[in-house]
Amino acid sequence: MTTRRIVTGHAGDGRSIIVQDAPVPHVRTLPGAVFDEVWSTGQAPDPLGLAPLDEPTSAQPVIGPPAGGSVIRVIDFLPAGAGGVRSPMHRTRSIDYGIVLAGEVVLILSDSETVLRAGDVVVQRGTDHAWENRSDQPARMAFVLIDATFDTDLETLIAGQELTP
Repeated sequence: MTTRRIVTGHAGDGRSIIVQDAPVPHVRTLPGAVFDEVWSTGQAPDPLGLAPLDEPTSAQPVIGPPAGGSVIRVIDFLPAGAGGVRSPMHRTRSIDYGIVLAGEVVLILSDSETVLRAGDVVVQRGTDHAWENRSDQPARMAFVLIDATFDTDLETLIAGQELTP
């Protein structure tokens, strides 16, 4: 199930219009998950013109947002019986808002885990984590990732740990 993306813009006279209505252009399939790359910004604030200048998503397998920017993606997590697997533990230098749209997924942290269900929202603050669908139904989440920085104390604590790009 591919995500439909509707992009708004402006006509030459300033009226609001739809400049694009189509499935997301970049979909990545990984073991156990399908990533719909919906949109990204390369900087904040993002310059708003009549229409986007370039396609703001990439087919490249980048997890975190661009430096100074953001990304939104929708991920379908398959259940184990349908080829789903636990994601690798990973950390990005970003603040991520994860919204469970359908199904059930487990958020796995260094020393704990919790089950998330439709309607739950996770505020992921640069912590090491993984995802796993342990149910027998597919799960769907939307993620908004915004570039961030680690303060000096946290940077010292996690020094030497790998960041996921």
